[in-house]
Amino acid sequence: MAGKSGRSIKAEQEVSFKKLILSWEGALFILIILLNIFNASISPSYTVTNILREMPKYLAEILMMFPMAYILVLGDIDISVGSIVCLCATMTCFISNAGAPAIVTYIGCLAVGLICGMVNGAVATRFPELPSMIITLGTQIIYRGIAEISLGSGGSVSFNDTKKIMPLSKKIGPVPVVLFVVIIAAVIFTVVLAKCTFGRELYAIGSNKLSAFYAGVEVQKCRFIAYSLLGLMAGACGLFLTAYMYGANTTTGQGFEMEVIAMCVFGGIATTGGKGNLIGAIIAGAIIVLLRIALGQINLNSQLILVIIGAMLIIAVLIPGIQANLKARRKLKQAR
Repeated sequence: MAGKSGRSIKAEQEVSFKKLILSWEGALFILIILLNIFNASISPSYTVTNILREMPKYLAEILMMFPMAYILVLGDIDISVGSIVCLCATMTCFISNAGAPAIVTYIGCLAVGLICGMVNGAVATRFPELPSMIITLGTQIIYRGIAEISLGSGGSVSFNDTKKIMPLSKKIGPVPVVLFVVIIAAVIFTVVLAKCTFGRELYAIGSNKLSAFYAGVEVQKCRFIAYSLLGLMAGACGLFLTAYMYGANTTTGQGFEMEVIAMCVFGGIATTGGKGNLIGAIIAGAIIVLLRIALGQINLNSQLILVIIGAMLIIAVLIPGIQANLKARRKLKQAR
């Protein structure tokens, strides 16, 4: 389109390659390439075949990362998801051992997760003055407590008939079923957050709840949906986890909430709400999964792996602050 000066004005702004590379997502993409080179150098077993074989036990957590991103974009947080996974895995075993068909077992697990998420959402929306961390801290204790009471003195339960759960641990060619599920979930959640009205409403609420409310956004309804989705995906995580563990115990899902939040934050999603996208979180999730596989292959202590992931999280949180300070200093110098 030509302006009054006769110059041609493009309707869409061109995407700068330099800007793309210097973005957080671009930096993560470069990091994942360097990480694969590093992993291959420290572990002779780091091959595509071995990665696909070991990946399923870590992929289930990524299912929870997508709705957790929604919660963080809202400016909320949910630290009960690990306990929801434990409760869902426990109930899956009990439902299966009671003689229920496979489909009923699957639906039962997802239903338990959805109910837990809805309880979190109902309390958070009914008492909006309470911090979400306090609410989910309470439900975290309650859900794991219910699981531990159900498991009894033995502290664990196994499937009497593993055939019901076996389809979830199978592969289509060399690719595990759970990877296909993760890819489908990634596409759906990414499109909803980036392109749909619901996603825009989440960003509006995270930026300013009051302004979003006066703009006509149903703030509490959106929060309830986000918490419910997280509960549902925690149920899916519990379902796939039992498929690989063939049972559940009192430590199932322990620490998952911190790892899922770490994936989101490392991917550039702000805990203060209103910022970030799922593309970065997906790349960050892949980085953490691949790093855990490689370090596990060289028999590195599991606690040390958690220390490394924690250090990565701290760095990810510090970098945006450092960048903001540098920009502020540059502007101050220019003003002078």
